[in-house]
Amino acid sequence: MCTVTFLPTPSGFILTHNRDEAPSRSPEVISRVQEGGDTLLFPRDTKAGGAWVAASKSGRTACLLNGAFVKHHHNPPYRRSRGLVLLDFFHWPQPDLFFGQYDLDGIEPFTFLYFNTDRVVELRWDGTQRYVKELAPDEPHFWCSATLYPPDMQQKRKQVFLDWLQQSVHRPPSTVHRLPSSVYRLPSSVYRLHQTGSVGDPENDFVMNRGGRVCTVSITQITLTSKKFSMRYVDLLGGNRDTRSMSMSKR
Repeated sequence: MCTVTFLPTPSGFILTHNRDEAPSRSPEVISRVQEGGDTLLFPRDTKAGGAWVAASKSGRTACLLNGAFVKHHHNPPYRRSRGLVLLDFFHWPQPDLFFGQYDLDGIEPFTFLYFNTDRVVELRWDGTQRYVKELAPDEPHFWCSATLYPPDMQQKRKQVFLDWLQQSVHRPPSTVHRLPSSVYRLPSSVYRLHQTGSVGDPENDFVMNRGGRVCTVSITQITLTSKKFSMRYVDLLGGNRDTRSMSMSKR
């Protein structure tokens, strides 16, 4: 897994996440739980009990993709599920402490993404070394999993996003920083991109299917403003849908 887009808005951002996984691991609803003194919303993985995307009442949002830079050799057993690592993040009082000090030994490689209204951070763990990178919070961003998409396909898929972005705002992507509010009156336009984005190959489209072994099982979208956020979850296999909202209380 997966495919992730981040779009800044005048008062926050839109984060949309396609999950590519074995069909048996798709939940039905959004869970609301207390973690580390914070209230979280996230769809819970039905196998390992973790999550791949979560947002908190305090304004912190995070998601996770399998793999770091390139496809790695799968070598279980691993000490802890990556989905549980994502939930562990919300127990840490400061994001930078987690980025620098969380024990990653024995954890399978991943890409961890952190968002709030004025910060975007990318943490990649390749199984040996961690790489932390600050990204511009006022620019659009795109990611997809290194375990499923080699570098050339990642670039093709990113170009689909950039082409959509250029068409949506009628400006070259390189000149797009904080996007006009008119683009975000309907976050469903971003959702439709995650439904229909195509490179002309069903095994690599935004909603992908590789013989039923791995496919896009769900789409999760978080729309965050300075006062509240909403999470929309759609199970593409079972047809289940869930939407939850929460007012934010900055800590």
